[in-house]
Amino acid sequence: MTSMSRARVARRIAAGAAYGGGGIGLMSAAAMGVVLAEVRMARRQVGNGGGPHAPSADGLYGRGYATPGEPPLRLVLLGDSTAAGQGVHRARQTPGALLASGLSAFAERPVELRNVALAGAQSDDLDRQVGLTVSASDWIPDICVIMVGANDVTHRMPPTRSVRHLSSAVRRLRTAGAEVVVGTCPDLGTVEHVQQPLRWLARRASRQLAAAQTIGVVEQGGRTVSLGDLLGPEFEANPRELFGPDNYHPSAEGYATAAMAVLPTVCAALGLWPADEERPDVSRREGFLPVARAAAEAASEPGTEVTAAMPTGPRGPWALMKRRRRRRVPATDPSPTPTTPTTPRGVSSG
Repeated sequence: MTSMSRARVARRIAAGAAYGGGGIGLMSAAAMGVVLAEVRMARRQVGNGGGPHAPSADGLYGRGYATPGEPPLRLVLLGDSTAAGQGVHRARQTPGALLASGLSAFAERPVELRNVALAGAQSDDLDRQVGLTVSASDWIPDICVIMVGANDVTHRMPPTRSVRHLSSAVRRLRTAGAEVVVGTCPDLGTVEHVQQPLRWLARRASRQLAAAQTIGVVEQGGRTVSLGDLLGPEFEANPRELFGPDNYHPSAEGYATAAMAVLPTVCAALGLWPADEERPDVSRREGFLPVARAAAEAASEPGTEVTAAMPTGPRGPWALMKRRRRRRVPATDPSPTPTTPTTPRGVSSG
């Protein structure tokens, strides 16, 4: 499928989400029958759900940067097991801890982390998670990171419905005053033990949903980062290194790879990224494109950021596509502070 074809499909899904459509599917019924048979076989080999529950990483990071009178930045993670950090044993290895540590070091300011993500969650759980996030009027996050979509594909949630729930979550968080960065649906076609034709169909469905997610998020004032890196070429080449013990969820190194892709966009959303790096770099193939085309290209290239640019253009809304340089920041264990209890970790897989 060409970039233009992917853009058209993504635009149709996003339009269906915006106007109440629900019948746009990613696969035919016949193809889905084959996929379900393959899924049953793959699940027996993958051992999905057999890994450790996500450790809690909530707390204060970068306490040494504390300045009297200056509150810490507030970071919230929402989504599924990827956001929760299922598959690793230590809090500092979770994406929330990695992002909080990195943001604190970059901003030279403490960061308070809360994670309301739930293993096994689909996009329709975001309404509940957003409710937890904005329920306290005296605690509104500065930045929210959402990672969701994989379970929508594997559980056959209609993509229009999936995008509708995600768009609603972004809109509510932005209305509350938070910046929002969404790590779009990872490429499920690279999970070890998944065979053809499921591998090809899963990759196609994942990328179509990721592109549609980008359109919905950008239209609500958020930013997206494609998470193909999470289950992308690097994972395909090094599955033993970048996947965790259950061969489904990422390992500590895998989460670090994903966090490095998301952190620059988190910093940019908060106005912390160097101004001279905000201009499009032609040598890195950055620039302005119609939002649907930018979404389609980002879905097939891991680590690509898409954010709103000009309100309109000859072919509708436009977006800025960035390929930011990644920066690794060593993570440390949190120094917990009393916080409002978040949702219990789920026991199902994500």
